[in-house]
Amino acid sequence: MRILNDKIFQNKKTDDTVTSGFRLEHDSLGTRDISNDVYYGVQTQRAMENFAISGIHINNFEHMIEALAMVKKAAAMANHELGRIDQGRMEAIAQACDEILYGKLHDQFTVDMFQGGAGTSTNMNANEVIANRGLEILGYNKGEYQYLHPNDHVNCSQSTNDIYPTAIKLAVLLAKKNLVHAMEKLRNSLERKAEAFKDVLKMGRTENQDAVPMTLGQEFSAYAVMIDSAINSIEQAAEAFRDVNMGATAIGTGINSPPGYATLVVKKLTQVSGFQLRRAKNLVEATQNAGIFVHMSANLKLAAVQISKICNDLRWLSSGPRCGLNEINLPPMQPGSSIMPGKVNPVIPELMNQICYQVMGYDMVVSMAAESSELELCMAEPIIAFDLLHGMMILKNGCITLVARCIEGIEANRDICQHYVQTSIGLVTALVPVIGYEQSAAIAKEALKTGGSVYDLVLKKELLTRAQLDEMLRPENMTDPREI
Repeated sequence: MRILNDKIFQNKKTDDTVTSGFRLEHDSLGTRDISNDVYYGVQTQRAMENFAISGIHINNFEHMIEALAMVKKAAAMANHELGRIDQGRMEAIAQACDEILYGKLHDQFTVDMFQGGAGTSTNMNANEVIANRGLEILGYNKGEYQYLHPNDHVNCSQSTNDIYPTAIKLAVLLAKKNLVHAMEKLRNSLERKAEAFKDVLKMGRTENQDAVPMTLGQEFSAYAVMIDSAINSIEQAAEAFRDVNMGATAIGTGINSPPGYATLVVKKLTQVSGFQLRRAKNLVEATQNAGIFVHMSANLKLAAVQISKICNDLRWLSSGPRCGLNEINLPPMQPGSSIMPGKVNPVIPELMNQICYQVMGYDMVVSMAAESSELELCMAEPIIAFDLLHGMMILKNGCITLVARCIEGIEANRDICQHYVQTSIGLVTALVPVIGYEQSAAIAKEALKTGGSVYDLVLKKELLTRAQLDEMLRPENMTDPREI
């Protein structure tokens, strides 16, 4: 909601913004005028111009910004301890990072998530914002990089190739907490419905054909277990994200970093982030191998497949209301048609299906991007970052919406469920242990031919008394192994 409100506020702004002038910045390609109102610099400006692709900027992913700030703060602390930068610069960098972690300056992360350069533009966006805010803290003007430089100081002992994948991992770990929490809410909601519906007898179905009786509670209990399984898979996949390649610099050899830096910076990053991080066993391997992202993406896909299956079932079970199954009622959210009065659609499960399709598609992209790694670096990590973080975001939001606007309001149509059981041919399967297969098959055949119900035919043929038949149809007797 905070992000949404910020966007609404931004949209209300007029174009009549008064700037406080410009500063001249340069890089290896030349000089550019940069507005004094912004904290990013020349390299960010070039990236904004080169990569105007999706309109989805880094500032749409606050966990990524937080992760970048954590990495830069930890690097400054390690560099100071090893004598690479002085205390004043370290403190200025650390304070700027703390402000970013508190939520400030996020609007200055303006590079498109779709970008070439294996994340270099994202890294430089962070370096420039932190440097210019640090300059203000030190009492200088933005752009006076002789006092605090984006590359020489903020990026000291670092390369995009170690800080960017590390930041992705931290961002995924942060996003994972929120996603798992939302999925736990979904699991718990399904468990509550399983308890509420434990006495609702209904027909189970296989291949969309009548099977044998079960309870609606058993159906929802199975859904809860599916979500719990998906949660466990995501948690297990996240464990490997604690291995980071900080200190690898360009390709894993640690060039331009002092002895002991790799171990120390991981220790500092553990302190800053709160995650128990580990230095990767082989920094060359960790810099080029994006397999860990594929593993997480696969488990996100697993969660999406299971959630989508549940939503498919909810749509079927609520179909109708007069010409479908109509075993459950979903809470009505909005009118369902511009031409058909009174029609109400299962819009929340439909929404969730589409979210899940997107996550499944992202998994293919992540796989292709990881496969594109050539020699010592995976150039396609930006699209991996986008797909993982966006996939986790929409899956989290979808789970929250599914619980609040669908699952919690589901009601069982008990009479309809009972009617299906009593009129289903599948009911005869439950009678086989008592009246035998041949007699059961004959009743099923007659019921199909005449349109009668198994229940009524059994009573008519006096194969069982009504009391005996009703006892067999009690939910607790129909849905668990028992003595006949």
